[in-house]
Amino acid sequence: MTIKSLDTLLDEGVSGRRVLVRADLNVPFVKGSSPAEIADDGRIRAVLPTVVALRDAGAAVIVVSHLGRPKGAPDPAYTLAPVAERFGELLGEPVAFATDTVGESAQGVVAGLQSGQVALLENLRFNAGETSKDEAERGAFADQLAAYADVYVDDAFGAVHRKHASVYDVPARLPHYAGGLVLREVEVLRELTGDSQRPYVVVLGGSKVSDKLAVIEALLPKVDKLLIGGGMCFTFLKAQGHGVGGSLLQEEMVGTCADLLARGGDKIVLPVDVVAADKFAADAAVQTVPATEIPDGWLGLDIGPESVQLFAGALADAKTVFWNGPMGVFELAPFAAGTRGVAEAITKVDGLTVVGGGDSAAAVRALGIDESGFGHISTGGGASLEYLEGKALPGITALEK
Repeated sequence: MTIKSLDTLLDEGVSGRRVLVRADLNVPFVKGSSPAEIADDGRIRAVLPTVVALRDAGAAVIVVSHLGRPKGAPDPAYTLAPVAERFGELLGEPVAFATDTVGESAQGVVAGLQSGQVALLENLRFNAGETSKDEAERGAFADQLAAYADVYVDDAFGAVHRKHASVYDVPARLPHYAGGLVLREVEVLRELTGDSQRPYVVVLGGSKVSDKLAVIEALLPKVDKLLIGGGMCFTFLKAQGHGVGGSLLQEEMVGTCADLLARGGDKIVLPVDVVAADKFAADAAVQTVPATEIPDGWLGLDIGPESVQLFAGALADAKTVFWNGPMGVFELAPFAAGTRGVAEAITKVDGLTVVGGGDSAAAVRALGIDESGFGHISTGGGASLEYLEGKALPGITALEK
């Protein structure tokens, strides 16, 4: 079935109507900052086009989102208040903020909202009904949210893999549409899982093989090269019989990695050198060593320069690239060069290049890499991976109904 778009809704007209927008404003904060300081406002910026289009068309826009993983009750550590302030700055006008989601504050804010105005309600996950596995409890919360609006728009791709009230149940209660962000994400991911232009190269990083196993299994038959960096590469190196020092290792996944290497043949490309450190710290002693000769007790925390060249060579003639996961601990300066080098190589690819959200997208911004060099930067790492694994995404399923 097809999904109705925001453009369709705008053509139908929204002036004087209340529109509930499910956004993904789950932004990171600078650790220890007081007052809370947003470290990366990329997700707020991503939903702005949808909110601005609805506002300018005369809708009263009610934005809802989650932030972090509170335990189904209010928690000051996860308030969306700083997000509302930044949202207002980016919109160029104040955003009305409700200090709850379905309580007196939210009801008052929604009741007072005029056409062309925007409100943000407090963290959805302060309510147990949002994430409940009990359909009745989840449905009761969805009823309360749906009562605020005439129309529902989902532009929170980062949450569409969750069967939560605001993602799955609310669209069953209201006319529903997909925002431009969600539609673009689905369009791009369909290209990656369909008849992709070749050579097709996938770059995977991050810490654990187990987190990426399903996507490796799904993509290995479809790709020409699978480049593996980050902490997960050490389990593959161990599967080849090499020592990995004190590097991150999933011992229980060694056999699985050996099987993948046997099936993958020359498709799977591992680092040939790594940046190793004597401790996990920015001021650690550092040395670049062959990937097969990591000293005992030392930690591999980034791929080395020869590996960057190897990966860049594999990317040079690619026509389709998907990247998910940093090549090292990019947050610490001595271990950022691998991620930077691979990211810059991807920007030079003449074809479809997709950054699979999560830490990869954060690394692009943190390292100051020009975002325009990528074809698409996803806002949903987990959702992207589940789509590529072939899983049905509840939020997309709900929009198709």
